[in-house]
Amino acid sequence: MTRAGDRDCIVVGAGLLGMFTAYFLSRNGFSVTLLEQRGVCQESSWAGGGILSPLIPWDYPDAVSELVQWSQRHYPVLAAELHNKSGIDPEWQQSGLLMADTSLDSRIHRWQARYPCRIEQVEAGQMQQLEPGLALATEPALLLPDVAQVRNPRLCQALAASLRTQGVAIHEHVRVGGLRLVLNAVSGVMTDQGEFLSDRVVVAAGAWSAVLLGDFIPGVPVSPVRGQMIQFAASPGLLRHIVLANGRYLIPRRDGLVLAGSTLEYTGFVKNITREARDSLADFARQLLPGLNECEIVNHWAGLRPGKTDGIPIIGEHRKIKGLYLNTGHFRNGVVLAPASAQLLLDIMMGRASFTSPDAYRLL
Repeated sequence: MTRAGDRDCIVVGAGLLGMFTAYFLSRNGFSVTLLEQRGVCQESSWAGGGILSPLIPWDYPDAVSELVQWSQRHYPVLAAELHNKSGIDPEWQQSGLLMADTSLDSRIHRWQARYPCRIEQVEAGQMQQLEPGLALATEPALLLPDVAQVRNPRLCQALAASLRTQGVAIHEHVRVGGLRLVLNAVSGVMTDQGEFLSDRVVVAAGAWSAVLLGDFIPGVPVSPVRGQMIQFAASPGLLRHIVLANGRYLIPRRDGLVLAGSTLEYTGFVKNITREARDSLADFARQLLPGLNECEIVNHWAGLRPGKTDGIPIIGEHRKIKGLYLNTGHFRNGVVLAPASAQLLLDIMMGRASFTSPDAYRLL
């Protein structure tokens, strides 16, 4: 049983959402205990591609775009800060996002007027110069040159190491069974290793958030959605940009690895990989980038995203249970939304104005 004091907080879930939340709280004077049922970042955070943008940003509600814009502005500084603190490079890099078979239209212009970013129309002849290896040289495309990526497993490692240097207590392999309540206020959590006490609890448990909260808050609209990806051992330079085509994407890493993703499967908490997905992703990747026919598939994995139908995460204090906060439901955009979500939640917990209104993120 542990209690840190008047400025203590328990964060449940040590994925990127939970760790960024702990990181921002710790930097602002909170004593944070982080609880994780498995190991740090072993679920959705590790399994994603690390693209720092929604795949089609103008398809999302303004509430998502607000978070995206804040995170995109702050990610370079955060990545450098975590690198300096931990000695682990998250590999933030501005790869640009190349969207095949897409042209500028009035809807995109309207979105761009609200959320300024560079968008360039790429004619068929220019594609050969940008990505000579692609099999899309005759099709129009859009280029978002400022879109960046991080290598999310390395970002997870850098965050965990930085949290420990800041004195955050990270408890792995601790299963939270429920909340501890006194009247209508949270007083801690119950786990398979005893009680942890605090007047503030943040649930950032990703796809498991609704299960954890079900006895106290029925109907939390977050459910698991499986995503599978594969990885090719390629040479640096085979692919230069993140490329989106037919709803799937390729991501080039600094060392030449190329990731292909991803599936979208409503299979509950089943997280196994399948031969069908591997073959489908490999066919897509090799048709789009024929040079991958000469490259070995060196990894295949699956993760469970915290799915939410409208794509808007739940961030804030519960209306009826004092001291219970949520930071979950980020679906396919957890990596890009994590810093902004942590900042917004920090501002809510400190009772101050933030960069955007919290109203759109409340659990109704």
